[in-house]
Amino acid sequence: MAVFSGCVAGGALAAPGPKASITRVGPAPAAQRLQLVLPLPADLDGLERFATAVTTPGSPEFGQYESVGALARRFGAAAQTRARVVRYLRAVGASAVKIDATGLFAQATMSVRLATRVFGAPIALFRTARGARFTAPAAPARLPVPLQGAVTTVIGLDTRPLTAQSSARSVVRVGRGAARSVVRVGRRAAINVARAGAVAHTTSQPTSARGLSGVPTGCTGGAAAGGFTPNQYLTAYDYSPLQNAGLRGQGERVALIEVDGFAYSDIKMFASCFGLGIPALHGFGVGVSHPLPPGGESTLDLEVLDAAAPDLKEIDVYEASATAANTLEALTAPLQNRGFKPEVISASLGLCEPDVAAAVGLDGIQTTEAALQMAAASGITFLAASGDQGSADCTTFSGTPVDRLAVNYPASSPWVTGVGGTNLILGPGNQIESQLVWNDTSASPGAAGGGGTSELFQRPAYQTGTVPRNARFVPDVAMLSDIAPGYAVYCTAPSDCVGNGNTNPWVPVGGTSAATPLLAGGLAIVDQELRMHGREQLGFVNPMLYELGRSPAMRRQVFSDVTEFGNDVGPYIPGNGQSLGCCNAGAGYDRASGWGSVDLASFAAVALATRPPTISVSIPKGQRPLQRRAVFARVSCGDACRMGAYAEVQIGRTRPFKIESRAYILTRAGAKTIPLPFTPGQLRAVRSALARRVRVVATVSGVVFASGSGRRIVESGPSKRFGVR
Repeated sequence: MAVFSGCVAGGALAAPGPKASITRVGPAPAAQRLQLVLPLPADLDGLERFATAVTTPGSPEFGQYESVGALARRFGAAAQTRARVVRYLRAVGASAVKIDATGLFAQATMSVRLATRVFGAPIALFRTARGARFTAPAAPARLPVPLQGAVTTVIGLDTRPLTAQSSARSVVRVGRGAARSVVRVGRRAAINVARAGAVAHTTSQPTSARGLSGVPTGCTGGAAAGGFTPNQYLTAYDYSPLQNAGLRGQGERVALIEVDGFAYSDIKMFASCFGLGIPALHGFGVGVSHPLPPGGESTLDLEVLDAAAPDLKEIDVYEASATAANTLEALTAPLQNRGFKPEVISASLGLCEPDVAAAVGLDGIQTTEAALQMAAASGITFLAASGDQGSADCTTFSGTPVDRLAVNYPASSPWVTGVGGTNLILGPGNQIESQLVWNDTSASPGAAGGGGTSELFQRPAYQTGTVPRNARFVPDVAMLSDIAPGYAVYCTAPSDCVGNGNTNPWVPVGGTSAATPLLAGGLAIVDQELRMHGREQLGFVNPMLYELGRSPAMRRQVFSDVTEFGNDVGPYIPGNGQSLGCCNAGAGYDRASGWGSVDLASFAAVALATRPPTISVSIPKGQRPLQRRAVFARVSCGDACRMGAYAEVQIGRTRPFKIESRAYILTRAGAKTIPLPFTPGQLRAVRSALARRVRVVATVSGVVFASGSGRRIVESGPSKRFGVR
């Protein structure tokens, strides 16, 4: 869908260019409150280098995550810049002024009257063809002089929702009456209220829609909903062996980013039907003062996540309105909440890249990318739905795909795992007999799993050797998303699930927003098993996924390749009828299904075998380096390992030199105090410096070496620094 620009380019705000279905109503109400986000200049290059180093297997810094607070101090905006922006915004009368926890954004609330004065442009009220009202600058605007150089753009003057409302799609059921299919455009949920029977399509074009296969179980309503039940998709994707072994997400936290709310009673009914527990749920508003009304999206995400990991420590639900400013804030909100840091974030919202660029500008995208890098650098796995419009992710105001190739952001971010869509044919034991790319566009224009080539991002290093062009390809993996038959959920949300003639809250639901929390729950379970064995959590998982995918043996073990059908929706776009040229499934990686679906038990086993154990170091008391001719370190390993330590010793301001221990083998989890000896020349230099009262500092790190011969480091722990005396 198209949106108006509300971003600064070269110091000026682009005025909205009226669209055919947009009407200017008049001036915006002067007292209306606008929530603004102002990206700040920061050390983005340094942050990207650090995030790459700590998330790349084989890097000496791999796994040396830092807290968001430490990253903000190191790479965020300078303290003087932060103070300058806060001081100015408060001085002009803005309220709720603060710098976010990443140090990358300033946030403030202004009235339309104040924003008009500060940014020098009238703000008008507009109306879409569907009657939705929003504000946007009616003429070019400029950053005030005191903010120039201190902020890079301002987001939030345009309040038009970035995600469209539900749009009815025709899916006719053979037999009695008609079924209603609703696709949540932009929010990535597709809801197919079809009770039973085969689906008859409006054209003779091929489709991925299939009848329900396998054997559903659960209460009467849930089993008869017409969609796959938890026992089916958990068996199909091999979650069951881990759950049966007691791994159900205990101790792990997952954050969901949503644009609607949920009714706890719906989640409770779903859990009761399928014999599930319910983790503690915490709701957090992002730019909203009250919980949002229940909707199909949050309900879907929570119920699928609950099925995947029913004993999570907690699920945090971040509810945001769908404006540019609040959507951007929602992506970073889990990083702001001290004491609520998640292991995994699942985002079921997004927008096609051209519309994101129009809504927040390249500066806004760049700063959002920095926040996603902070998530990766702090050890968080971030997943996002790849979209429900196939390879044509942009839509019209009515939700129909636009006749052009585009992919969905943030799934297209190089720092996010993009999850595409498939459909399943299950056998009597609920094992996968076949699967194909989700593409139901012959029945409902735009109902297909997202994927294609990014226009914003170059090929990340982990896709080198897999992707032929210098561009980010999505998705990375794909899971069940098809709306026919979909997932069985319990949802009483008006208009999304019940209403318009439907009174049964048990409905089959699809969309890549179902696939994303399903995988998020699975990765939380893998994190749980890794922790139980003293291993580091998965964190940013893409480098590992692509390393496994490039190995034929590992690919067969971990992924179920999807080679049938594609996500090209061009032939089904009204008035088009021609292929867009992308994207078909094939052997190995492709832009219709990524590497395919994930076999969770196999992935967990490989992760356990390949992830090094956690490592930490402490400095024993009573160091006597000159007398003992060595620095001593206490190194702890979370499992059996081949470990050691190294230190960089700096004399005054001279270039540091390195000392290191030999390798030691621990047969089980434990700790050992080990020496890092000086050479005779190094010892003389240290003695001479101390005699002259020159400061000598050692920075010590514990390391895990690769098994076998050699000293290749596969894991380094956080460093400790102390003065040599």
